[in-house]
Amino acid sequence: MFNHKVMIIDDNKEFLEELGKTLAFSGYHTIAAHDPYSVLAIAAREKPSAILLDLKMPGMSGFQLAHELKSSPELQQIPIIAMTEFFRDGYKMLMDMCGIKRYLKKPFNPLDVITEIEAVLKQNGGGDI
Repeated sequence: MFNHKVMIIDDNKEFLEELGKTLAFSGYHTIAAHDPYSVLAIAAREKPSAILLDLKMPGMSGFQLAHELKSSPELQQIPIIAMTEFFRDGYKMLMDMCGIKRYLKKPFNPLDVITEIEAVLKQNGGGDI
């Protein structure tokens, strides 16, 4: 059984719930956030092993939020996996600038998200996964 916390950030509460169930079924402890403005405090408190971040949210984009997370000394080592429905020209460059190394295009297969999480945890020295 996994002991890793995965934070899911998306403004769609139904999507958060479904993805949270999928990850919980796979053994992950999930932390859901639909308000991008509360993420820094929640992440600092919960110390997730990885973050799944929607790029398109009202008020603050995922790019802005990733930049803020990566600018925080206590949060900058947490790997971020972007999630987006529309991958546009320039997104890869923006993700690189914000410290996002991996992404998933919605809708995605649940196995794909597990594969991406396992990859970033291994890359980050996440121990047994």
